[in-house]
Amino acid sequence: MSKAPTTLRLDRLLANLGYGSRREIQQMVRAGFVTLDGAELEDADQRIAITPDLSARMQIDGAPLDPPPGLVLMLHKPLGVTCSHKEAGPLVYGLFPSRWRSRDPALSTIGRLDKETSGLLLLTDDGALLHRIISPRNHVTKRYHVILDRPMRGDEAEIFAAGTLMLDGEDKPLLPVPMEVISPTEAYVTLTEGRYHQVRRMFAAVGNHVTALHRDRVGDLALPNDLEPGQYRVLSEADVSLVLKPPPAR
Repeated sequence: MSKAPTTLRLDRLLANLGYGSRREIQQMVRAGFVTLDGAELEDADQRIAITPDLSARMQIDGAPLDPPPGLVLMLHKPLGVTCSHKEAGPLVYGLFPSRWRSRDPALSTIGRLDKETSGLLLLTDDGALLHRIISPRNHVTKRYHVILDRPMRGDEAEIFAAGTLMLDGEDKPLLPVPMEVISPTEAYVTLTEGRYHQVRRMFAAVGNHVTALHRDRVGDLALPNDLEPGQYRVLSEADVSLVLKPPPAR
């Protein structure tokens, strides 16, 4: 038997999505700005079923409803924006509609990319899913395209794959990191843990310097070629399942 959808009062639903206070939502409804299946809704107190197709069925002042709670996004993070207030510069949240900053539950990044790293960044308002993806127990892989300051010396892949590399200031070796060499100064590396500036520190440990870093894959979910920097896309359940697909046994 399928589970019945969650229902919310219309004014609470729209307030939680950042469209305004509950009083403002009531005014919007009375003005005829909220429609469902083409018909104006007249009662802000009525309960609305939160179904996967709700954004396609409900409109606010002629525009589709923002995705309801349970939202998972893929963002092509550009260079120069940050995931944390601890770094200087504009935040990734500024790439979304301003009302999204008032969503409840709040939208959070799933892990982080630093200011000088571009590529695939996931965001969600689903706390349980966030923790499931970042949990070390689930071994979700992240692939990075690395461009180096100078040619590799030749033994990097062996060192990274050994599972014995110690980063400066740490007392536990890294898990094995597969590496695919593209050219003398380019490679793909695939991580299953997320230590602070891990890729940059790995190459520093073997005497090189990362000049460009781009994440193109999380799990089996790849960043699409047609998703430009700064653009984002709502993920389906099938997309999320690709993120959580277990890595192949070594």
